[in-house]
Amino acid sequence: MFDPTIYDNLKVAIENYIYDLDNLDERIHVTHRRDQLDMASMSRVFTLQFCLREQAGISAELVLKSALEDTAAEILETPGSHPGCSLELCFELVTTKQPDFLCHGIQAILQENWPTQRTVQQIHYVFGETPTTFTIASSVCFDRKVNEEQMQDIPDLCDHMLHALHSLGKMEK
Repeated sequence: MFDPTIYDNLKVAIENYIYDLDNLDERIHVTHRRDQLDMASMSRVFTLQFCLREQAGISAELVLKSALEDTAAEILETPGSHPGCSLELCFELVTTKQPDFLCHGIQAILQENWPTQRTVQQIHYVFGETPTTFTIASSVCFDRKVNEEQMQDIPDLCDHMLHALHSLGKMEK
């Protein structure tokens, strides 16, 4: 019989909660889903991208990754190992406003919701053209592995993502 891995269990729990926010609560709209197995590195990546129903211009994405080393350590029950998954939360907004000004506000919103996590921001525009729109991609990186012990944190994690989306929407207006 198949014994699901940490990755499988977290993926199903996250997927169920986010799809409930879409289908039952009608608070968000899931815009993209990816469940990928990289055969070269034997790693797995699961992403769910969504936006608030009333603000389609700002998106959030939850990224769950599992490396071969973690999966092997879990399946083989390697002594002394601490298998788990990596987690990253990504936010993207397209704006006509100056990105330097917005990045400070975005940083404050992300640190309000995840004060102990590392954040990374990138500004994208078409080189060689006078930029009229900018895409700001911001990520919250969890520098520790997550496992089934954090399963009960999924609703709070998603609620913080919704709060961040609402705050980003207010900032953009």
